[in-house]
Amino acid sequence: MSVRKPITWMGSSRRDLTAMPNAVKKDFGGALHGVQEGRAPEDAKPLKGKLRGAVQLSEDHDGETYRAVYTAELEGVIYVLHCFQKKSKSGIATPRTEIDTIDRRLKDARALHAQRKGKQQ
Repeated sequence: MSVRKPITWMGSSRRDLTAMPNAVKKDFGGALHGVQEGRAPEDAKPLKGKLRGAVQLSEDHDGETYRAVYTAELEGVIYVLHCFQKKSKSGIATPRTEIDTIDRRLKDARALHAQRKGKQQ
């Protein structure tokens, strides 16, 4: 049996997830639990460009779309970067403000991870 990786919640991601509908919380929670155990969710979408290393989960509920973004690229820890309700009316594109939040938190997660690794040596 493999060791389950801990989750570090960046910014308001945990609070934002807990504010989502129960069905969405359950689906995202199950997917993140699988990631902790080394499994990739079936519907996970790797992000590209400056967000490379981040993975997006998407869930539709009552006509609304919810997303959770995490990274498992950093050894031994899952960082949940952002959880949000997609409000953009411009198709499937993620709004710029959400992209900026994910980008900032991904950089913060990498810096935090490097800092933690430095303290362990």
